[in-house]
Amino acid sequence: MTYLLYFIIATATFFFMEGVAWFTHKYIMHGFLWTWHESHHKPHEHFFEKNDYFAVVFSIPSMATIMLGVNVPWLWFLLPIGFGILGYGIFYVVFHDIIVHRRLKIKFVAKSRYLQRMIRAHHVHHRCKEKEGAEAFGFLYAPKKYEPKH
Repeated sequence: MTYLLYFIIATATFFFMEGVAWFTHKYIMHGFLWTWHESHHKPHEHFFEKNDYFAVVFSIPSMATIMLGVNVPWLWFLLPIGFGILGYGIFYVVFHDIIVHRRLKIKFVAKSRYLQRMIRAHHVHHRCKEKEGAEAFGFLYAPKKYEPKH
C-alpha cells in the first residue's frame, strides 16, 4: 500500500472521530455514563477525575486496530484507522485537557479565531453542571455563534 493511501485513511478517520466524539459526548457521556462524566462538570481538587476513564476506554479501539493492522496482512487498512483514532486522542488531550482546562500549567494564549471559538464553545458547554441542558458537544468544530466578539 502506498503511504498516500495510509495518510488519506488516517486523516479521514481523524475527522470521522469528531462525529463519534460528538455522538458519544451527547448521548453516552451526558446519557447513561453521566456517572463518569459528571466529575468533569463539577469543581474538584484532584488531578484525575472519573471522566478520565473515557480516555482508557477510547484507547482500546486505537490499540486494537493498530495491532490487527500490523499483524493480520489482509486487515492492513486497520493500521491507518488506528493511527487516525490515536491522532484524534492526542488532539483531544492537547486541546481539551491542556489548552482549555489547563490540567497542565502551560502558558498558552489562543490567538487564532478558530481556537478562540472552540474554547468559548467548550466553556459554554461547561456552564451546564447537569446531565441535561448542555450544548456544544464537539471538539474540532463549533458553530459560528461561538465566535468571539472583538
